[in-house]
Amino acid sequence: MGVDEVLHIEWGLPLPPVWMGVAAGVATLLVVLVKWNKAKRCTDSTDLRGKTVIITGANTGIGFSTARDLAARDAKVILACRSKERGEAARQDIVVATGNKNVVVRQLDLFDFESVRQFAEQILREEDRLDILINNAAIFGLPQPPSKHGLEVTMAINHFGHFLLTLLLLDLLKKSAPSRVITVSSGANGMDKKVGIDFSNLHCERAQSQFARYAASKLANIFFTRELARRLHGTGVTAYCLHPGFVSTHIGRNLGAFSKSLLWALSSVIRSGDEGSQTSIFLAVADASKLESGKYYFDCALAEHKVNPLADDRQLVGKLWDVSAQLTGVSPDI
Repeated sequence: MGVDEVLHIEWGLPLPPVWMGVAAGVATLLVVLVKWNKAKRCTDSTDLRGKTVIITGANTGIGFSTARDLAARDAKVILACRSKERGEAARQDIVVATGNKNVVVRQLDLFDFESVRQFAEQILREEDRLDILINNAAIFGLPQPPSKHGLEVTMAINHFGHFLLTLLLLDLLKKSAPSRVITVSSGANGMDKKVGIDFSNLHCERAQSQFARYAASKLANIFFTRELARRLHGTGVTAYCLHPGFVSTHIGRNLGAFSKSLLWALSSVIRSGDEGSQTSIFLAVADASKLESGKYYFDCALAEHKVNPLADDRQLVGKLWDVSAQLTGVSPDI
């Protein structure tokens, strides 16, 4: 059935030529977007029995789908969630779906660095190994709440909280080597190729758009992965980051009405949480010999061509590492 036939069925009469052209263009664009955003699935059947995995933001979206898949592979999965109640609901769903009862919930608020420290202390007390850490949680469009550290909320949750968490768990990751750290970034990392991360505005003293803040935080994820991999070379701990695709999650639940309407309009071409989780799963289970530490992946494949060129600036990457260590109160040396 062609575009003309579809339009006749929907409207009951032919449309004027100009609108036919517009409609045909929109239909063609949607077809292109669907094809562009179609996810490739992870086909690796690796069993994870005996492995321990931590996934932040695991109660919904990409994190939930990743947790469910890894639980189905018999891993012990720790759901690191801000809401204990929502985490427990997710745990129940995962246990029912997979039959794996070795799924636990631990409370973690990435915006509260004290919560991050308490979470890490609990993990170090309770767990004798950590094979895979997946820094998945992220926020977009959240208003700036009061905080002890005063940092801009998007960067604080998406980058600084995960930076602190990873460094606090590094000794356990090293003890469990070979192990890996996986950080979910975004294609938005390339939005600003001139400034990227405004180090003079980390406390959001000057107005900045939600999109710019989100893009900067996702670029920070790549900077972090680059430097983490460099510093951990030879330890048996590897680091990867990824773009999940254009995914329908709760990340934008705090957006305004117009932005939500736009996302709804694009719903037919947006990936599901299951589709968006495939590259996270791939990086968690693929043989390390087939992966490159410090690199960026998309659709279960290396995708360095999609990375903001600023990520190759060693001085900028090193500066973010040092600033992150200072602001979160940890030693930059690992």
